[in-house]
Amino acid sequence: MNLQDWYQKGMDPDTYIESMQTHKNNLLHVYDQFILPDDQDFFEKLKKQNLRIIALTEDWCGDAMMNIPILLRLVEKVDMKISLLPRDNNLELMDQYLTNGKARSIPIFIFINEKGNEIAKWGPRAPEIQKFIEEATSKLPNKEAADYKEKQKEVFTFVTKSFKDNTDFWNNAYQSLKQTLVKSI
Repeated sequence: MNLQDWYQKGMDPDTYIESMQTHKNNLLHVYDQFILPDDQDFFEKLKKQNLRIIALTEDWCGDAMMNIPILLRLVEKVDMKISLLPRDNNLELMDQYLTNGKARSIPIFIFINEKGNEIAKWGPRAPEIQKFIEEATSKLPNKEAADYKEKQKEVFTFVTKSFKDNTDFWNNAYQSLKQTLVKSI
């Protein structure tokens, strides 16, 4: 399948959000609270490109929970079309966008032009957020440790709360996404 076919296969944002069971309320919180910066020149340039987005995501993913609503705000501002695909049901596409050539990390945003050609790719997270994740997970015990699962759950809870409430992270994500798009438009 080509990217045009993948785009056609996906869901619109409302269908995706309504299907959510894990992070729906957190995603809606970020969506309701995030305000785009005043980037009129960028918005105008982006709007002229008539790009569409394929977003590989999953409801259980904290990164997606934070980044999807930021993307949706941008999509609305520049009248871009977006199609969301659950990663786990679309591994053939996901495996073309592995992080560091091996990890199925999400979200992945694939920006395509009117012909269905890839213009840019972003994801799974902004550099500042990657650093935060590395610091948070560096404190975990060895995977064989008896308390590993418990400690991992604590870290995931902390990370999820941070993604939901830390507006600096939201702005980091937006700026990273913007930087990626500026390079390609």
